[in-house]
Parts: sequence; C-alpha cells; structure tokens
Amino acid sequence: MPPFNGLGMHLGNLSRLSNAQTRSISAENFKGEKGKGGMATEGTGARSARHLGQGWKVSPSINISPKQTVTLAEIDGPGAIQQIWLTVHPTFWRRLVIRFYWDGEESPSVEVPLGDFFCNGWAVRCNVQSLPVAVNPAGGFNCYWEMPFRKSARITIESLTDEEVLGFYYQVNYTLTDIPDDAAYFHAQWRRSNPLPYKTDHTLVDGITGQGQYVGTYLAWGVNNNGWWGEGEIKFFMDGDKDFPTICGTGTEDYFGGAWNFEHPAGQYGVFSSPFSGMPQVIKPDGLYQSQQRFGMYRWHIMDPIRFQENLRVTIQALGWRKEGYLPLKDDIASTVFWYQSEPHAAFPKLPAFEFLEVI
Repeated sequence: MPPFNGLGMHLGNLSRLSNAQTRSISAENFKGEKGKGGMATEGTGARSARHLGQGWKVSPSINISPKQTVTLAEIDGPGAIQQIWLTVHPTFWRRLVIRFYWDGEESPSVEVPLGDFFCNGWAVRCNVQSLPVAVNPAGGFNCYWEMPFRKSARITIESLTDEEVLGFYYQVNYTLTDIPDDAAYFHAQWRRSNPLPYKTDHTLVDGITGQGQYVGTYLAWGVNNNGWWGEGEIKFFMDGDKDFPTICGTGTEDYFGGAWNFEHPAGQYGVFSSPFSGMPQVIKPDGLYQSQQRFGMYRWHIMDPIRFQENLRVTIQALGWRKEGYLPLKDDIASTVFWYQSEPHAAFPKLPAFEFLEVI
C-alpha cells in the first residue's frame, strides 16, 4: 500500500499515519513557517499586549486600507488547503472580494464577494451548519473544501470600499504533501442578475471548459413580487448540450432539498441547515425600512457531483404564480457556484464594480 498522503480526510482514515506536514498561515505567522508563530512585536494587538510583550497576541489580525489588495497566503507546493477560518464585520461582506490562484496562474480560479463565498450574501449574519461551509456565532466563517495544488497557492482579498477595514482575522490551515495525478483544482465564481430581465433565465455559470465536477450552489435570492417565487427549474447543460439540458430540476425548493414552498409550519418559511442542503436565511419585511423578502440557500453535490468531460453551463429560472399559471419574475439573484476541474480554466467574466455588487 502506498504511503498515506493525508488528503481526503474522514473518520475512517483519521487514525492513519502520514508524512504530510501541517502548516498554518495567520496574522501571527504570515508565511506559515515552522516554529515562527507568535513572534510579532508589532500588530493590531500591540497596545493590548504592551504589558505582556512578545508571544501574547500581538498580531491577531490585519487592517486593510481603502481600495487595497492584500495577500492573505502564499504557499509553495505541492500541498492542499484543508480549512479556512476568518471573520470581519458584516459591513464588508460584499465590499471585499476573495480570490484564489493555483500554480502561478494569472487569472483567479476563485473570485467571489467574501460573504457569498461563505453562504452569507446579504451582509446580515446567518449561521450555517453544513459539511464544507460552517458559519458560527457571531460571523465566524469556516470553509472545509479541500483545495489541492502542485506548485503554489495564493489567496488575496481586495477591498472595494473607501473605508479602512479594521480587524480582519483569518487562519489558513494546509498540508504539504504529494498530490495524486487525478486531483483537480477548486474553482468558484459569482454572478448577479439585478433585476433579472423578464422571461429570461439567470445564468449561474457559463463557459466552463475541460473535465471536472460541479460540487455546489449558493443563491442569495431577493424577491420583488408578492406570492411564491420558487417554481423555476435549474438546468445543467453539459458536454455539447444546446437547447435542452441533460439535467433539469423540478423546482427551486426541490433542488435545495425542500418541498412545497419550504412552508412549515403553515404560513411560515421553514428555515433549515443540513450537511448537504439548506435555506438557513429568510429576511422578512419589517413594515418600515426592510421591504422585500430575501433568502439564502445552498446545495452541495458532495455525494452526487455533476461530472462533465468537456464543458458546462448552468441556469435557473425565476417563476412565481398568477391566476393564469406561472409568472416569470424579475428578481435579484446572486449566485456562487463551486466546481473542480483540470487546468487551464476559461477566463471568468469581469467582476462588476462595487455599485453592482452592493446589497441595496
């Protein structure tokens, strides 16, 4: 049996020994160096630690200047990111963009507003209890997607705001180890239709080329009509599909693992969060300033990855009800999709300016 490389972790292999090396990058060890954590003498905690000195939480976080891009992590491979924890005030969840670059590539494989990447697209705190993404009180973002790389990994945060971001806390836990030949690279992309043009589908992703597997969807869905809004079907066009997809869902709540309008108890939305699917967030009108209903939903294809060999396009309809039948809606839909694929990947559409990302 070949040596265990320490990847694909689960309870069944947790007892196995491995030569993989565990490392961690944070504001207390910017480069993840062995034996170099907690050595700072300057940092955001320096004043609080002034009577204690070196080794006493001198640099627990960073501040980000207006319109600045900072590098959170730069790692030489081979290896894999195994867990990320971070937190920052919700004000900045749509004002910061997280990007991942693998093996020295120039265009990112991940480019998503920070909150949406962690299933919190509305900049309002919401707890999530799922396998790859967990968000815990109060705004603790955790990511468990395994992200292998062969030469290098780089993670950046770009600030789109004119304000200084005070108190950005983070930790990137990774392993240095051999990567199997068939391990693909992690990707994530964000798109928004606001409002969705009448009688059109929202495109979650298009132009994916190469071999891979689609592994997850998060939607921040803002409703602009009265009544039920989730009759629309999600469609996966793969490997040359043109007018009609290979995979077609039966309704929005069905795809996200619910049923019958998510209505439970009667007259209320049944908020839920489970390992593979959930609707953890329902934001209701308050009768004053909060006008529209807003929803956060995720669906992880962990046990049922959608595999494609050549290309992939994914769309979803926005359909409600009226007397005559279905009603095409003009909603605010922001989608984040997650997939693995072989490199190189097709270039992403240019991310819009902040005014088109903003929650309004």
